[in-house]
Amino acid sequence: MPENQINYITRDMESLVLELTNEYSCILICGPRQVGKTTMLKQIMDPDRHIVSLDDLNERNIARTDPEMFLSVHPTPMLIDEVQYAPELFSYIKMAIDNGAPAGSFWLTGSQSFRLMELAQESLAGRTAILHLTSLSQKEIYGSGVNKPFSVDVKSIAAKNQERQVGDATEIYRRIFEGSLPGHISGKFTNREIFYSSYLQTYISRDVKEEIPGIDETMFLDFIRAAACRAGQMLNVHSIASDVGVSDDTAKRWLHVLEKSDIIFYLSPYSNNLLKRTIKTKKMYFFDTGLVAYLTKYSTPDILLNGPINGAILENYVVAEIRKTYLNAGEECYLHYYRDKENKEIDLIIERDGLLHPLEIKKASTPTLSMISGFDVLKKASIPTGMGGIICLKEKFTALDKDTLVIPVWTI
Repeated sequence: MPENQINYITRDMESLVLELTNEYSCILICGPRQVGKTTMLKQIMDPDRHIVSLDDLNERNIARTDPEMFLSVHPTPMLIDEVQYAPELFSYIKMAIDNGAPAGSFWLTGSQSFRLMELAQESLAGRTAILHLTSLSQKEIYGSGVNKPFSVDVKSIAAKNQERQVGDATEIYRRIFEGSLPGHISGKFTNREIFYSSYLQTYISRDVKEEIPGIDETMFLDFIRAAACRAGQMLNVHSIASDVGVSDDTAKRWLHVLEKSDIIFYLSPYSNNLLKRTIKTKKMYFFDTGLVAYLTKYSTPDILLNGPINGAILENYVVAEIRKTYLNAGEECYLHYYRDKENKEIDLIIERDGLLHPLEIKKASTPTLSMISGFDVLKKASIPTGMGGIICLKEKFTALDKDTLVIPVWTI
């Protein structure tokens, strides 16, 4: 096995990729930089698959200026890495598929999800399977068994109890602090500070400068740090902009760059025509809590556990982990939150199988009924309410009442 794969951590998406390879001529895997997209594909691919990286400037130039020649000199089946650097390829891949390219001919990866999905939908609609790989899940690092989308269901959570490593508050905040990027978690890069510093330098110099030529790198790093201080909270563009000394419009454009490259994602507020006083602001989360902890300058998990962002970063961790269970299964993820003008709030609402499942995320080991007082507001919704829960630092799975489960963070 190649040296850089000695500590390879098996990804839940592997079986799905192989299944779709037998059905689609093209598979596009997008996601943040350095989450292991190419590493995973190299691990599972047949030895006859040809690999081309568009990080190679010569290959990139040919792909951009003469995409037909590029595809002629690189036989299928092929893996094209960082395909976002040559959008000119997409229309030629479409022609190859229309001309009868067999299933599994093209595997594509890239780290600008929005742009890649736009290109795929424009040129390859109905011809490609699009998957989204993010950083390692808690289950991939600390668990076993088959990945299934998170469900607020007694049977499902009880099964996960048998497949996960139990974690108390200290352990959960260690996981939050260390993050979930494969390069660090696998042991390949052991110095966490240098790893995240290098990650950010690479991200800004390659991805951000591609989007914003001439950007002040130091100012943009300050901007990411200001955003990280507000992870797990309702988005306040003006507050972030003020911290850095840029206009609100600039902050909006920069946040869009962070979203396009999957550094951040949002939850939209849940509302319908029966819930009149819902606040419309989105909540912002980072894909990796280790990056948040690094940017906010926490030096140890224990300090983070007792620090002022401990609740917000725990919420970020839980929401990101639940989202991963859906993405790794290739399923749509309908997650929302709720807050209204009377300050009634629900941290997370999962819409699944015709039901709304309300969830509170608490840094507590002894949850109480007062924590779910906001759940009643969903009685006015047009969709019925299903089982709810409190996701918290209690170490054992139990129930608060007939409608509310107590779900340890480590079981996600």
